[in-house]
Formats: sequence, structure tokens, C-alpha cells
Amino acid sequence: MAKWLDHAVFYEIYPQSFYDTNSDGIGDFKGIIAKLDYICELGCNAIWINPCFESPFGDAGYDVSDYYRTAPRYGTNEDLKQIFDEAHKRNMHVLLDLVPGHTSVEHKWFKESMKAGHNQYTDRYVWTDSIWEEPAGMGCIRGISERDGSCAVNFFSHQPALNYGFYKPDKKWQQSMDDEGPKATLEALKDIMRFWLKMGCDGFRVDMAGSLVKHDEDGKGTIKLWQNIREFLDQEFPDAVMVSEWGEPDKSLLGGFHMDFLLHFGPSHYNDLFRCEEPFFSGRGKGDVSGFVAKYKENYEKTERKGLICIPSGNHDMIRLAKTIHGDELKIAFAFLLSMPGAPFIYYGDEIGMRYVENLKSVEGGYERTGSRSPMQWDKSLNAGFSNAPEEDLYIPLDRDINRPDVESQQKDETSLYHEVKKLLKIRRSHPALQNRSEIEFVYAEKNKYPLAYLRSCENEHILVVINPSDQEQTFDCSYIPKETVYHFGGIITATGSHITVPAGSAGFYII
Repeated sequence: MAKWLDHAVFYEIYPQSFYDTNSDGIGDFKGIIAKLDYICELGCNAIWINPCFESPFGDAGYDVSDYYRTAPRYGTNEDLKQIFDEAHKRNMHVLLDLVPGHTSVEHKWFKESMKAGHNQYTDRYVWTDSIWEEPAGMGCIRGISERDGSCAVNFFSHQPALNYGFYKPDKKWQQSMDDEGPKATLEALKDIMRFWLKMGCDGFRVDMAGSLVKHDEDGKGTIKLWQNIREFLDQEFPDAVMVSEWGEPDKSLLGGFHMDFLLHFGPSHYNDLFRCEEPFFSGRGKGDVSGFVAKYKENYEKTERKGLICIPSGNHDMIRLAKTIHGDELKIAFAFLLSMPGAPFIYYGDEIGMRYVENLKSVEGGYERTGSRSPMQWDKSLNAGFSNAPEEDLYIPLDRDINRPDVESQQKDETSLYHEVKKLLKIRRSHPALQNRSEIEFVYAEKNKYPLAYLRSCENEHILVVINPSDQEQTFDCSYIPKETVYHFGGIITATGSHITVPAGSAGFYII
């Protein structure tokens, strides 16, 4: 397994909104290259680039029309290779966003699959036998081809589902995982991965990783499929990294993924922390962390305490952190995010508290998500330094608030969120107990109460993390006695025997 994951801190880049170097209003590969030093100086040593392959962009590039070519609006294959090369010069690593479950209707595979006569792509997608039959519970495309049948879709109606088979077929048109069509799809996926890994990509964040095999009882078929892929990678690219959008670490890690996300969908209680009516990280102190901790502990034990569960600051599918928590609350939230096990993932702009932009028209199927995909705010110049295009040509509108945060201003302000994040990342790198694989033990996480306290441990170091976002001083009993302060924001805790008092609006790391 790639050792660099032990210390990886990821920065997620939504390429169309990061940095525009050719003044067309859309970010590009050369913009990413130009900002690699910024990412590195922040303290991140790995990047995840959202989909950048050829696409009609009905769903932000998650509707791929050619897996082997980059989208011209971002640049060429050679430009993407240069990102790999320049990142590696800086001891950074790059994950591409792989979409294995569906393509665009414009993909040549789908166009061939729609033909009435049998060809090598006839079984590349999930088709019923009759135009009058829908695949139950999946949605479909129908009435657009000479072929008789309805084609299942995975998400939007322009994203036909690729065929990896059914775990338990119960209709004539449902193929098993061992049929030739599903096997050919799997080999095609390996070829795509092989192509980009040979070019210098370090691995993949895999979209909807748990959805490939249909009617899949407890994910057994999909786990088996990913184990097959992991075996191929171990033979040809043993250092290739895979991070899954699955949300069930016990399944994804068994399938061969290195890491999995706890996400805003499913039973993780991630939203209880940041994105609900009363988030735990709100200073109002009305949140509840206990459901999150209970689910985290369950997953942690299921994955044999490997510490490979990732908690992102956000991503392209969530509302921004700064919509629901603000000011110092954001600094305390990052103290939590950057002291937990697993690789941290910072969504571009979260390190400066970029806001969710309200009431934007949907761009590329973003709908309410569009407000989290606005251009990066670099400085106070034209278009916040994102682009020299006329403002009306920006693909996604800027945050127009005159008080919007920007990188340059925060770099000049030692009390800014940017500097707090940078400080936290430096501390994480300096202390083995705070790194990705070190263990965690929750010390205090009571229902509807504050603070949150947990112990991070490795062989030679033990650090107690105590976090109190509420605006009231809190107390709790703890058998671990703090001896030295590693980091604090706000006041420092005081201990009387086993009784610990925690100042309002504070976070601290303490060696015991």
C-alpha cells in the first residue's frame, strides 16, 4: 500500500471554478498548475480533481463521453500530464475522479449500444428486452433508439448505467456478473485506469463506488468486483490509491479501497456536525454529536480500527460550511476536522470560509449545489482574481458580497481562518498521534451535551483533543490528565483532579 497515504492531506479542486488562465470564464489545467504552490504552502500534499474528461457537461463532467480524452475547455491530455509531473516535483500526489457506473448518452459505447444489430457494445449497458418494461426502481431512457428495450439510468436521465451484471438475476434480460457483457465492461474499466496510471496519475476517487452491481445483496457483488480490480492494480500498479464514495467503510475497505468517506447522505450523522438546523459546531450550543460518534465508532470497529474513514470539510455536492457556521465556529470545526483519523479533505475555498452563494440558476445539473461551486476568490482584483474575462462571461457567477473572503487578504491577516488551517496542518504533520493511521478513543460525547473529547494515540505519543464550540463554559470528568498544550484556540482547559473545565468557543490539543 502507498505509504504516502499515511500523511496525506487532500485538497479538492472543482476545475471549472478554480483558476482561469485563458480568460474564457472557466478554470483550466494551467490554472491548477499555477496554484500548486499555494496548495502546498497551505499544508496539503495531495489533490483530488473533479471530473475533467470529455463530456457534454450535463452533470459537471460526471457524464463522461470519452474516458481517454480531457475536456478541451480545461486543456489537453498533455496539460493534465503536466499537472501530474509538477505535483510530483513538489512531493504531491494527484487523484482523478473516476466515474465507473454510467456514461453520457453521447459516449460512443452508448451510441453503438442503441443499435438493433448485435455488436461488442450491445451489453455494455443495462437494457430490458422491451420498450414497455422499465428496470424496477432505477429510472430509464427509452424511445430514443432503434433497439427494442429500456436502458437503466444511475442518476440523471442522460446517464445510462453501465452493465456490471446483477448479483441475483431474476429476469431474462438481467445478466449475471459472469456473463460476457459485464465482464467486458469490467475489463474496459481496467483499461481506463491503466491508461491514466501509466500517464502518472496516482489513483482515483471513485464516484458512486457501491452502485455498480445491481440488485446487490449487502454489496457482496460490488465488493467482489472491486476486489478483482484491486488484484489487477496490485499486479500492475501496486502504489495506485483508491478512495471511495461509498459511505460504508466496512464494505469499501473489504473491496480493496484504501479510504472511504463519511458523507452527507446515509446514516453517518455527518450533517449533525455542520449542516442542520442546529449544528454541533454552532456557538448556540444546541447541537448533538452523539449520533455521529456512535456511527463513527461502529464503522471504526468494523474496519478493524484502521483509521481510514475520511471526514471532508465539504465537497461539490454539499452546501458550503460557511452557510451554517461562521467566524470562529469555522476555526473550531477545522480543529476537529484536522485532528481526526483518516486523510483530511479540504474543499477548495473552505480554508478561507468561502460562502454558499444563494439563488444561483442551476449550472450543469448543480441545482442547489451550484452555490457551492462558485469561482475561487484569490484577491480583490477583477473577478476576485479568478479570471480576466468579462464578469458576464463567468461560467458560474461569483459571490457578489463586497465582504467576501479572499486568499490574499487572509494571508495578510494572522488571525484569519486561512492561517488557523495552515497552523493546524503544521501541527498535524508534527505529531504522529494526530496523523492518519493513529488510533482514536472517544472520551466524552454525550447526547445533547458539550464538549467533545477524544484521545489520539500512537506508540510514543498520546494527545487529548477537547472541543467546545458552544458559547458556554463546559465541564466533564476525564481520567486523562493534560500535561502540555500542543495547540489551543480560545481559552485553555483547566483540570482539578479528573474534573476538566473547558472555556466557551475553544479547541485544544494536550499531551497527556
